[in-house]
Formats: sequence, structure tokens, C-alpha cells
Amino acid sequence: MTGSRRTAVLGLSAIALCAALGPNAWAQKEPLKIGVPTALSGTYAQLGDEVKRAVEFAVNEANAGGGVDGRKVEVRFLDTEAKPELARQQAEKLALEGFNIMTATISSGEVLAIGPNLARWNAVYVSTVAKANDITGKQCQRRLFRVNRPDYSDAAVVQPWLATRPETKWAIVAADIAWGRNSGESFGKAAAATGKTIVSDNYPPFGSNDYAAHIQKVVDSGAQGMWVALAGRDAMTFARQAKQFGLFDKVTTGGVSFTTDGTVKVLGDVVKGIHTIINYSSTLDTPANRKFVADWAKAYPGDSPTNFGGETYVGMQVIFQAVKKAGSIKPADVAKAISGGTFETILGTQLMRKDDNQLIGPNYFGIVEAVDGKLRPVIKMTIAAQAATPGPDAGCKF
Repeated sequence: MTGSRRTAVLGLSAIALCAALGPNAWAQKEPLKIGVPTALSGTYAQLGDEVKRAVEFAVNEANAGGGVDGRKVEVRFLDTEAKPELARQQAEKLALEGFNIMTATISSGEVLAIGPNLARWNAVYVSTVAKANDITGKQCQRRLFRVNRPDYSDAAVVQPWLATRPETKWAIVAADIAWGRNSGESFGKAAAATGKTIVSDNYPPFGSNDYAAHIQKVVDSGAQGMWVALAGRDAMTFARQAKQFGLFDKVTTGGVSFTTDGTVKVLGDVVKGIHTIINYSSTLDTPANRKFVADWAKAYPGDSPTNFGGETYVGMQVIFQAVKKAGSIKPADVAKAISGGTFETILGTQLMRKDDNQLIGPNYFGIVEAVDGKLRPVIKMTIAAQAATPGPDAGCKF
């Protein structure tokens, strides 16, 4: 069954339920309109597709159960190409058209472009993928929330892993964007704290097609280990070229958003044995996650939710629960319900810290290896929520 056919089946289930309840089942309340300005083309298109599927799954699931607080859920997607200015334009368009509860943009630069405009647009935004510290740091906004793990949470996982490694000389290869720079800086601090030395810093432009010069710099530096913060098409292009150069055979490699479920599925043995931060995994053994994975498999036979899909579903859970708690779809009311609220998610009960609008949650570290004959990122270390989420940035001033 194709993806569109599966979505149609879920949609028909919701229609059938609505018909059973009567023609006016949702007529008494305005619909809950979700706007999704995300990358549906370009370097991060794969990531955009993953979050799109998660949003659609959550919407279909909610409507099949009678909606959210008695409201039908509607969703509209607009392509941002992972470009900050285009993301700002598309988000404004969605807000003006009434889709002013927004989520699931991919890059940090896009979210940072959207955030300052939320009050003016009468909108609220829930970040599910973007990692830059400034989102809940010095550029925080009252109507901007984040449910996924920021870079400083990833750093809290990297340092204990680095402490176990014998390699002393390390290289960094990270995208020359806000998140990549954050990750490189955090890795450098973790390296210094564990007695390691950074011998090669590399920040290739976003959307690069040729990484040969950066790969050669890593080789020439004498690095014994390498940290990679690349995602989407950038990650796949770099991994293939690094493999051709034999780089993975020369240096121990770890990274973030580099060997995700999606990239591993495409790259296969190219990335086997690479160490990785894992922000969400379909293998997490909680009752809520087991149900989510099982329901996902019914909607998408033979498939499992990816890390970005799982994080985005958490964002949808937060939005739905906040709307129900507020008894309203007005962005100001929803924002008030999210701030300081406790939410039941597939990762357990989580608190949205009101100091900076960051959801407090666990984080994980692992390696790409085969499980039941299938390569995937496998969790080897768990960092509990409080340890994985350091205190709020003093730069956040609402």
C-alpha cells in the first residue's frame, strides 16, 4: 500500500467516525489549524518528509478519535527549503491564513527567524527538530517552545562518552550554520574537559557537494577521532565521500544528526560502527512508545518512526494536550497552557520549563549496528532527563 493510500485509509476512518457521530459532530467548535513551515525540498528534504509523516499521523490519529477537545484538526504544509527568510515568509502566510499554531521546521536558522514575529502574527510555535541553544537561550520568546533536545543536552551526553575514548586528537566537521557551530563549540568544550585536543576545525557551507578538501584536512591533521554535525543530504554526501577516502577506517567517528534512522537506511554499511547521539528511538521500551510504534506500523506497514518523526510526534502531543487544557485554540491561551505544563509523551511524563520554554527530557548515545539483521542507531547509554537538560540559559529574558 502506498503512503498516500495509507493516509487516505486513516482519513476515511476519521470521516466514518464523524459520520457516525452525526453531520454536526465538529460543527460546534472551530477546527484546530496546525501550520507546518518545513523543508520539503532541498538539502533537508528527507528530514522534512519525516516530520511531515509524523504530523499527518498525529492529525489522522486525533481525528479518528473524535478530534482534539471536540475540534477537527486541520494541517497545512508550506515548503521553506530550509532557508530562514523563506521560512519567515511561509510562517507569516500560514499565520495570516489562520494556521497560527505552528511546528516542525527543520533548521535552527529558520526557527530563529520565525520566533521574534510570533506575537505580531498572533501565533505560537513548537520546535521539534531545531537544536541551536539560542532558541531557548538569548533569543527565547514567550510564544516559542522546544520539545526536542537542544545542543547543550547533546553536549551532556557527549562528554561522558568522550571520557571513555582512548583517542586524544580529534577533528570537527560541522555545517556552517547556527546548529553546526553550536555542536562544534560544545564538542570542543567536552574534549577539553576530558583531556582531548582539537587538531582540525572544519565548517563546510550548508548544502556542500564536495567535501574532499575538508576530508584531506582531517587526514593531514593526524586526528584519531572525528565529530560530525551534518544532517540530511549534507550527511549522506559527506559520508559517501569520507568512505571513498577511507576516512572512517582511519579515525573513530561520532556525530549528531549524522547517522539518523533515515540516513542509515539510505547509507547502510557506509556508516556501520559510527557512534551517535540518539534523541529518539523506536526501540525505547516504554508503554506509550510501544503503542506509538505499533500504531505507526499499522499505518505504514513495514516501517518504524524515525528519530525526527518521534520528536515531532512529541510536539504534536504537547500541542493537543495544551489545547485541551486551555479549552481554546487562541495562540495566547495555548501558549499559557504549554508554559510550565506537564505532558504525557512517548518519552514519559515531561515538564515544559517555564523559565525558557524547554521541555525537560532524557537523551541517549549509541552506535550504528545490526539488530535482527537490520542496521540502525542502537542506544548504549541513557542520560536521565534532569542530567540531560542543564539549567536555563541566563540570557533568556522574556
